[in-house]
Amino acid sequence: MLITRLSQTILITGVATLLMAANASAGTITYTTNSPGTEFVAGNIGINSLTLDSSSGQDATLLFTPNAESVTGFPSNINYGDFFLSCATCTLTQNTVFGAFTFDLVIVDATDGAIGEFVGSSGGGTVSSNTSTINVSWVPLQLGPGTLNATSGSFGATIFGNSGITEIVAPNSGDPGNTTVQGQIDSAPEPATLAMFGGGLLAIGVLGRKKLLLRQHLETR
Repeated sequence: MLITRLSQTILITGVATLLMAANASAGTITYTTNSPGTEFVAGNIGINSLTLDSSSGQDATLLFTPNAESVTGFPSNINYGDFFLSCATCTLTQNTVFGAFTFDLVIVDATDGAIGEFVGSSGGGTVSSNTSTINVSWVPLQLGPGTLNATSGSFGATIFGNSGITEIVAPNSGDPGNTTVQGQIDSAPEPATLAMFGGGLLAIGVLGRKKLLLRQHLETR
């Protein structure tokens, strides 16, 4: 009877531990991309700014609008900010050219007190009123625990992911010139939580075996 009660108690403890881990993963994270260091880098115009000017052809701008503060649960898809491509005089026959550039996207994880950086590189491209050949490729694709991509602080169990490639849409696209930088946020299981849960399961197994051996012993008497 005592062994049965102990087994039930440990089983309940193990389930409670699992539920605690599940509740932790359903928490929220506050992050921002509106911090010093988020900017266009390189290129011959618009260096160290949130605005990049065209290098030739019609006058045009590529503007990045960061997120001042976002609160989200995880796992979920998230928005790191928006690129807005504007060219007031671009037509089907008159176009503009953006030279090669890089873009540093700094993530500030206010919940865990961490800072990380995605670096986007682009070969530039040609833009008309309804076409754009500009793509931004991001490296690294992940910031978080166990990686070498964090520039400072600790991300705890939080993982920020990036979609990999951002295609800059044309000024007269369906969502005129507006491109969202897509990402993901998730949480890695804490090693301590896994160890506790595994230990509870091991204890249940040991007590269950002892109970079986005791029952067999009593039946043979």
